[in-house]
Amino acid sequence: MVASQFRPDLMSVIEDMGYRITQPRRDVVKLLETKPDGFGAEEIHGALPEVGRATVYRTIRLLLDIGVICKLVMRDGSTKYSLARVEHHHHLVCVRCGTVEEFLDSTIERLVRAIGAEVSGEILGHRIEFDVICKTCLDYAN
Repeated sequence: MVASQFRPDLMSVIEDMGYRITQPRRDVVKLLETKPDGFGAEEIHGALPEVGRATVYRTIRLLLDIGVICKLVMRDGSTKYSLARVEHHHHLVCVRCGTVEEFLDSTIERLVRAIGAEVSGEILGHRIEFDVICKTCLDYAN
């Protein structure tokens, strides 16, 4: 099942965590909210030349630290981020265009609980990313 489109108001989350709301930070967040399929830090910096590179990176790091974006390491080693729309989810990453889509699957969560019962220790978390060719790329190829 694809994850719902619920997403917290990023500026409210930042403010609720006690961080200042500056105009450059507001500009970065506003742009990120238009990127449903993932983004790179340099892509954001390139789209906002009036915002310093350090501000872009610090804002992305802040959002990552407070859990409203996810960090993905792509097959080529580059880093891409996506907005987190649900508390816990997994990712589909298109190997052609780099689109990132979130999905939920209760079977995976049951499997993790079953594995947790079998391991000596405690599972603290997990990440699942599937490399796919997205529907748009498949349609374009046909």
